[in-house]
Amino acid sequence: MADDLGKYITSIPDFPKKGIVFRDITTLISDPEGFRKSVDGLAHMVDGMKVDVVVGSESRGFVFGAPVAYKLGLGFVLARKKGKLPRETISEEYGLEYGTATLEMHKDSIKKGDRVFIVDDLVATGGTTKAIINMVERLGGKVVKIGFVMELAGLGAREGALKGYDMDSLIIYPGN
Repeated sequence: MADDLGKYITSIPDFPKKGIVFRDITTLISDPEGFRKSVDGLAHMVDGMKVDVVVGSESRGFVFGAPVAYKLGLGFVLARKKGKLPRETISEEYGLEYGTATLEMHKDSIKKGDRVFIVDDLVATGGTTKAIINMVERLGGKVVKIGFVMELAGLGAREGALKGYDMDSLIIYPGN
């Protein structure tokens, strides 16, 4: 499927700076066939697995996670930027290239024993996803699968932040 889905991704050289190839997922989302194939591919990652809830991070994790949850007949949990959720939350700070950021989830969004499928558009270093994992586990949930549309393998999420977790990607780019 990776070869097929890759045709929907626009690669932009030297953005945001020289030497970087930006993988623009908006061309995949805007194409009905590409978007359908990506949602179906993500949902297929948990075939035969018991999953109770899907979690996605702001904002493109919402774009893919919500339709995956719908397709699987499951609820969808938001991991949002700090200060955006209206009820009592838990939070997790994580590192960025230029500083730190914080994600939050409602305290009642994951029940003890929930089996969780985390969905996002892209994994680079895995920091955002690891923050979600930490919150899910603090709430008593178990991450049973992590699914991405794209993976930048050269940035080492599999061997680093996400080591030991069951992770799949529809498209894997060897570099960064």
